[in-house]
Amino acid sequence: MSETMNLHQAPEAVNLHRAPWAGLIMSAAVVVALVADGTIQLFAPAQIAGMLQETGFAMDLTRIVGPIILACAILYAVPATAVLGAILVTGFLGGAICAHVRIGELGSPPEIISLLLGALTWGGLYARDPRIRALLPLIR
Repeated sequence: MSETMNLHQAPEAVNLHRAPWAGLIMSAAVVVALVADGTIQLFAPAQIAGMLQETGFAMDLTRIVGPIILACAILYAVPATAVLGAILVTGFLGGAICAHVRIGELGSPPEIISLLLGALTWGGLYARDPRIRALLPLIR
């Protein structure tokens, strides 16, 4: 009987062992995307001028939005502030989605990317932080 119990527990143990790594990979993808976006906003705003114009944002906002994005990425990357970072990242991405809905671009690539990054943000945090898994026990 104990062999049967061990066989049923083995896949769960493997999944719990892999979850933090999967979470780190997902979180790293989010951080890389945010750092790239924030860097472009700060150092190469001309490359995104067309998109800013389409969504109705002024070019001089890149000097404000860039550091905000970078701060969100840093807060999310640091384990002690990851939950705050995830909340701020989600708010930022929600604003990006709203901007595209407002101009009638429902389902546009930037909107889908924002949605996927939001899902990766919380999925990565869920997988790498046992406190979040305890708070939201989605898988038992």
